[in-house]
Amino acid sequence: MVLISAVRDYINRMLQDISGMKVLILDPSTVSVVSVVYSQSDLLKKEVFLVELVDSISKSKESMSHLKAVYFLRSTSENIQHLKRQLASPRFGEYHLFFSNILNDTQIHILADTDEHEVVQQVQEFYADFVSVDPYHFSLNISSNHFYMLPVAMDPSNLQHYCDRIVDGISAVFLALKRRPVIRYQRTSDIAKRIAQETSKLMYQQESGLFAFRRSETLLLVLDRREDAVTPLLNQWTYQAMVHELIGIQDNKVDLKSFGKVPKDQQEVVLSSEQDSFFKANMYENFGDIGMNIKRMVDEFQQIAKSNQNIQTIEDMAKFVDNYPEYRKMQGNVSKHVTLVTEMSKIVEERKLMLVSQTEQELACNGGQGAAFEAVTNLLNNEHVSDIDRLRLVMLYALRYEKENPVQLMQLFNKLASKSAKHKPGLVQFLLKQAGVDKRTGDLFGNRDLLNIARNMARGLKGVENVYTQHQPLLSQTMESISKGRLRDIDYPYVGNHVQPGRPQDVVIFIVGGTTYEESRSVALFNSTNPGIRFILGGTTILNSKRFLKDLEDAQRIIRSSSTLV
Repeated sequence: MVLISAVRDYINRMLQDISGMKVLILDPSTVSVVSVVYSQSDLLKKEVFLVELVDSISKSKESMSHLKAVYFLRSTSENIQHLKRQLASPRFGEYHLFFSNILNDTQIHILADTDEHEVVQQVQEFYADFVSVDPYHFSLNISSNHFYMLPVAMDPSNLQHYCDRIVDGISAVFLALKRRPVIRYQRTSDIAKRIAQETSKLMYQQESGLFAFRRSETLLLVLDRREDAVTPLLNQWTYQAMVHELIGIQDNKVDLKSFGKVPKDQQEVVLSSEQDSFFKANMYENFGDIGMNIKRMVDEFQQIAKSNQNIQTIEDMAKFVDNYPEYRKMQGNVSKHVTLVTEMSKIVEERKLMLVSQTEQELACNGGQGAAFEAVTNLLNNEHVSDIDRLRLVMLYALRYEKENPVQLMQLFNKLASKSAKHKPGLVQFLLKQAGVDKRTGDLFGNRDLLNIARNMARGLKGVENVYTQHQPLLSQTMESISKGRLRDIDYPYVGNHVQPGRPQDVVIFIVGGTTYEESRSVALFNSTNPGIRFILGGTTILNSKRFLKDLEDAQRIIRSSSTLV
């Protein structure tokens, strides 16, 4: 809740003190920031009659002096140039400039020098440089997400740009929370170390005055996605995670245009726990229960619809008209969730995902190399299994058994190459180089550490309520270790001499390379059962298996092309 409230509060403050008709001018990043916490009708209530992108405003010459312009932009040199041009020949009566992060002195001087017409009423920093998709989950929506996999020497300027964007995003989160954290990072990751050090430098040296909040028990932990490459490769069976895996969610919106007979008003739907009570109650439930709960919602709606058909008096009519907006909203909600579940059921059947997923979960959670090899081989031979599912199965097998039987692993590589020519086995080897056992800090499969082996055995004996959701992301173990004060200093060192005794109260875990909705679910559930500590999860983007594989392919292509040039 905390980040969504902080961003909403910033936008309220931007809009409510400026009376009269307004135009809100955004850039591609701040469009996402605003759209996940503020609806179109919220904007209208604040007298915002037009929303424009900063680069398209540049192209228009039409005067609109009756409107007050509210700009909310990232503090990039590109945006400052846009403003410079627009302030040179102003089209609006007033200009109110808000930036989502820290402005440097040079940028402030440029803006001051450009405002010859004296139309700028205010310049402020409102730290909302992140997309708060859920109460405890934020993303930086970085498009070139594969940079974290590249060696430092390969593309230093782009890698620096990538790191700068991450440091900006993390610092904005802590400015919005009004906290300055103690910082730790994953020892085996160069990029996690670099980001932790650069964030510390910003907070404790360059901008120490801005971060001079009272000391609180707050921790920032910077992790690398490659520490757990299993979670983004798995099929998902809880509602929000499953929608993202099978269809895709971008800024809490789901695009259904490519699906056959979807009604026109359902071609793009919003899935927001803030705006949709059914989704809020069911986003972490498993697929089987979702079907039952939607049926219950449909039944309730039909009861209401039936009572609405029974209009006999003027009073009935007035009552119906009063309740009509709520009725329309409920009707839209019912059809939205029915559409989503129907489309996902078709995909599950078409790709035989129940069969595939059972083996995935076995690979992720249970031992037995021989049986796993046989199960994966059978699925590779199954004509109904899609290429992407074959690739994911071989990857999951390789991550788990890379050291156990090289001959059988090679056989799977060869079979994958013969069955799915598009996906060469080279991508599996590249994944092992990036995220194999030698690169990892933790006990990803719970088979190294005695405590984890015992925990897994206990889980196996108790039986699992649902075979499709038995996997727990590595993040769950990390949160448990932090909450018990057991996160090892040797594996997760501190930056500088800011050491934290005891247990923190607020923890931001940032994953370079991206988060998953399975992990954000773990965070929300952990928070609901551990009242003394609050976790917030953030990352460079929100992954599904398709996006994770694309990042791998992009990184592999760049590394290959640079080695051929040498």
